[in-house]
Amino acid sequence: MNIQLIQGQFEAQEAIGIITKMIEVKIKFHEDKIQFQSNEEDIKMREKRIKQLQEELYQMRNYISETKSPIVLESVLSIHE
Repeated sequence: MNIQLIQGQFEAQEAIGIITKMIEVKIKFHEDKIQFQSNEEDIKMREKRIKQLQEELYQMRNYISETKSPIVLESVLSIHE
């Protein structure tokens, strides 16, 4: 099953806003999991993933900010077993 979350052309600031919100949700998910984890290995993995997401968000913002043309975004959520 697939769910089309985003598909369209956006101005730079709109694209940055959409992507930022999506990444913030994923970071919050990991932060919430860390709060209730006692497994140090899992905590370290989640902290590493949060840092990776933050770095990717930073790079994405820089890339889009330098772009003059509209940005095309497409996001599909695939659900399967």
